[in-house]
Amino acid sequence: MQNTIKFTLLGAALVTSTFISAQTIRVASWLPPTNPMNKDVIPAWGKAISEATDGRVDVEILYGLGHPKTMWNLVEDGIVEASYSYHGYVPGRFELPQIVEQPGLNVNAEAASYALWNTYQEYFKDSGEFDGLKLLALFTHGPGQIHSNFEINNVADLENKKIRIGGGVQSIIAEEFHVTPVGAPAPKVYEMMQQGVIDGAFLPAVEQRVLRLAEVTDYLTLLPHGMYMGSFSMFMDPYFFEDLSAEDQAAINAISGAELSVLAGKAWDESDASGIEIAQEAGVSVKKLTGDDMLSKAFDERLKSVPQHWIDSVGAKGYNGQEALDHLRKLAQEYSESHGA
Repeated sequence: MQNTIKFTLLGAALVTSTFISAQTIRVASWLPPTNPMNKDVIPAWGKAISEATDGRVDVEILYGLGHPKTMWNLVEDGIVEASYSYHGYVPGRFELPQIVEQPGLNVNAEAASYALWNTYQEYFKDSGEFDGLKLLALFTHGPGQIHSNFEINNVADLENKKIRIGGGVQSIIAEEFHVTPVGAPAPKVYEMMQQGVIDGAFLPAVEQRVLRLAEVTDYLTLLPHGMYMGSFSMFMDPYFFEDLSAEDQAAINAISGAELSVLAGKAWDESDASGIEIAQEAGVSVKKLTGDDMLSKAFDERLKSVPQHWIDSVGAKGYNGQEALDHLRKLAQEYSESHGA
């Protein structure tokens, strides 16, 4: 009996020792578990980190820690080790990554995310936007489409409609289409649609499934490349990172940056297809437009002046926005052509 007790205590001590020696990256998430970030991206990144560090570092997702605009603060204050969020929720702080949100990119999220990470490193790395944070990735969701309770046959159908927007370039697009913008985080859209607070929302198609918008929308209008892309960053507490061994730091760096950015973009792309499928199964009227449709051309015409707003804004800060945007589009197209993305 005594030997059994000793063995049990020894086992418990070994388990405790192993638990203590492991470093956990707690990632705060504000999107539901079914979102591709929580379902695919963070788990895949976490598995790669655990394998690369021989289990010395692992990853855990935490939910319910607040509004998406507070995620940067949670990491800066050391409450969690990492998080991600959408730049449009904090107007004025992260303007440079919104280069990828501008209409006219005409690629999917995978190619856009690759181009965003690399363009930011080349043109904006020393901007100071992410001071106090370790930048892990820059990426986009899939093309922003229109979820609505009204049919869209021409651009005038959007006028004066109450449309949820997430900030960023969507604010400019709302002005161009003369809608009544209603700012709100994405997880609030279901309730707002259900209660009639809004007539529609600008969001990627995946949200028909993840946010269950197929239950509360009548129409999904799909433009060939959407109206915009949405820019996100994923970031870490630099003090936590610096406390890791040089070997573990190198392992995390190797599977972050461009690699993590592309992983995230690809996951959003794949999820969009599931959103469209769910919408069709639920009886939502899905209008898939081609580039030759008159409605697509009307949208393109209305959107073509949108990027100049961003170019002028960053130009006032001393950046050559047009040059950076041209570079981004070139990288995105090259990636798309070489990877079939």
